Amino acid sequence: MHIVIVEDDAVLRQELKLLLENAFYQVTALEEFSDVASAVLSLDPDLALLDLNLPEESGFDICTKIRAESDTPVIFVTSRTDSMDELTGILKGGDDYITKPFQAPILLARIGAVLKRTHRETRREPVKFTHKEVELDIARGTVGFQGKQTELSRNELKILHLLFQRKGEIIPRADMIEYLWDNQVFIDDNTLSVNITRIRGKLEEIGISGLIETKRGMGYRI
Repeated sequence: MHIVIVEDDAVLRQELKLLLENAFYQVTALEEFSDVASAVLSLDPDLALLDLNLPEESGFDICTKIRAESDTPVIFVTSRTDSMDELTGILKGGDDYITKPFQAPILLARIGAVLKRTHRETRREPVKFTHKEVELDIARGTVGFQGKQTELSRNELKILHLLFQRKGEIIPRADMIEYLWDNQVFIDDNTLSVNITRIRGKLEEIGISGLIETKRGMGYRI
């Protein structure tokens, strides 16, 4: 499920990106605002989060342009709390209107509700993956094998999610670190090794051995 963020505040844009990626959405965060509507339309996302106060033109005008050519759901996320702005947003074709500051669980719930209402939830990635009789359940945060299962931490779940998505492919350590920690340069490379070791330990507890291969100097694969 692909969500586009249109937010000119760099700090908030990054926070939103991390929040949505941790909820297993694919995210594109625009950083140029000269022709936002065209950029959104070309990406054809499942949903757009749209600020109102943008450098080149208002979110209202952008939404109007998007709605003229697409039924992509639009949620306004803005610091403008006036009820007339909210009404204008809905009349311009917005699907919801959320004011800042917002609580992360509420934002995620509202996004889920809009996707469900607009029937685009059917395009969402599967929540269960299977490989060599091993089942990864994203919704429950567990991995199972032959009737046994174990719970995973957030990072353990993300690592396995990436491996299951790209099964059979060697994933470089650098790619995994960027996926997990958004390329934070201060992350110790050993942190990834520690997480892999913990995952292997949990897999062995339920009878799985050798699922994750280490390709020295290259990365990991299943």
